[in-house]
Amino acid sequence: MVLTGSIVYSCTGQRKTITKKSDDITKISDTIRIVNEELEYEIIIFEPGFSAWMQSYARPRQYYSQNFLETRNRVYVTEWNQRVIQPSRYNNSLYQQEINYQPNVDYGYEVNYQLYYYFVFFQQKYDQKLAVFPVRI
Repeated sequence: MVLTGSIVYSCTGQRKTITKKSDDITKISDTIRIVNEELEYEIIIFEPGFSAWMQSYARPRQYYSQNFLETRNRVYVTEWNQRVIQPSRYNNSLYQQEINYQPNVDYGYEVNYQLYYYFVFFQQKYDQKLAVFPVRI
């Protein structure tokens, strides 16, 4: 079985020390990696077409407030994780791994921005509905 898209999110206790204090974003083809050494988080998005879609459809940074993005991401992550633990009900090739998104952690604007738009992209590409509120691009 070929996996067409996935998102990996992890918090780790052992990270290399990097002097750069802001988020480090690396874009390689259709892989987006977001790392913040200070908060010890990493998000890696492997999804064909996501980078091109982001460039074409995502609103500019700062269009939405961080609070807006965090609120939406909490809802999306909760629903995503519910689908991961119910593989007989939801397609386990779409929902493979839980996302460890803590509501009391300030991940910063960039992580919330990228994560929000991944959820928007995912819902459109795979005809999924993760929330009852309308998806806003």
